[in-house]
Amino acid sequence: MNQPIIDTHVHIWDLAHAEYPWLANDSSILNKTYSLPDLERERQKTNVVAGVLVQAGGNLEDTELMLEAARQNDWIKGVVAWLPLMDTKKTQQLLEKKLLPEKYFCGIRHQIHDEKNTKWLLQPAVLESLQLLAEAGIPYDIVGTTSEHLDTAIHVANKIPGLTMVFDHLNQPPIVAKEKFGRWGEQMKIAAKNPQLYAKISGLGTAVARKDEWSAEDIEPYVEFILEHFGTDRCFFGGDWPVALLADSYNRTWQIYESVAEKLLSARDQEKVFFTNAKLFYNLDI
Repeated sequence: MNQPIIDTHVHIWDLAHAEYPWLANDSSILNKTYSLPDLERERQKTNVVAGVLVQAGGNLEDTELMLEAARQNDWIKGVVAWLPLMDTKKTQQLLEKKLLPEKYFCGIRHQIHDEKNTKWLLQPAVLESLQLLAEAGIPYDIVGTTSEHLDTAIHVANKIPGLTMVFDHLNQPPIVAKEKFGRWGEQMKIAAKNPQLYAKISGLGTAVARKDEWSAEDIEPYVEFILEHFGTDRCFFGGDWPVALLADSYNRTWQIYESVAEKLLSARDQEKVFFTNAKLFYNLDI
């Protein structure tokens, strides 16, 4: 396959530059600094021609790290940043004075899966901040892992009609349990009826939970299900480096995604899910 790819989910982090509480007690390969030069040799083996950096820490230092990396690496075309959504006034100030003037700013994310309150997004102050995003035409990445997170996202979409959102990693489909498709599937069917909600096909290697042993056959039913219900105009792919290294190499991750897409989609639809949809969703200058 020679279809150019926009990788919509790339992470970097610098343990000396910003705080990443989720890594504090992590004993895996993830608990070290990762920068884009660490990825470059592997990226050259793939069809990835452009990328979007996605926040890994709930602080402005992480956002600045990503923006600076985008300025220094031509293939990075967008940054999904962080804002203090619980503080609407500060969110508005940062949007107007810092982020909206930034060439690479293309979205916002908060690590809701690390919050004890699964309805974190439904707090009044957060909803007010999300309304600001909607008014500015800035999309929001939902990083949920439970059915409660899915319910919350559906409620947010109903409350803020102008806000476009995407489910990172498909909100953790039940691949390990081999469910086809259980409560996750029923909720995703409901979500798919709302044209504001998109699906990011990413993080599926770690969802399989078998290092170096996952395959296209493991994920194909779930990708097919998502494509059927969200359609080929509201889905796109992401590599989830370096988290995906827990499952496999960057190159093989993309080989598996491409294999599934080639089986399920026409060449025209492959162009959509690997390139065009991401460009439009994040308003990337490519």
